[in-house]
Amino acid sequence: MNSNRTFTMLKPDSIEQGNMLPILNMIENAGFKIIALKYKKMSKDEAEKFYSIHSDKPFFTDLVSFMTRGPIIAAVLEKENAVEEFRNLIGSTDPLEALDGTIRKKFAKSKGENAVHGSDSDENSSIEIDFHFDSNEIFS
Repeated sequence: MNSNRTFTMLKPDSIEQGNMLPILNMIENAGFKIIALKYKKMSKDEAEKFYSIHSDKPFFTDLVSFMTRGPIIAAVLEKENAVEEFRNLIGSTDPLEALDGTIRKKFAKSKGENAVHGSDSDENSSIEIDFHFDSNEIFS
């Protein structure tokens, strides 16, 4: 595992609201190097697999619908202590609880439409990077 890498995904609400460039700028201004970037629309099957950890939760169907309603931006980020640093940058899942200056405080509409995904561990980061990117699509 590489603790200097993490995965992020700008969710459909970010794209719909025209916030993809401001969010990417915040990421770069926080010292992250973007080493892979992909603009795509996830299929229902991809979204169900990506969020399979939540498959038994009551919000799963809504989550899959939300994540497939429009395009996303998937990215691999590099920085020392990347996972923890990025989790601090994005803020709490609920934008009402997020600290000022975080991505979710600035751009999220709700707990369900919270602008951005960030890996929660080095292990999940590796899994999520491999889910969205082939090794030849990542440039350090």
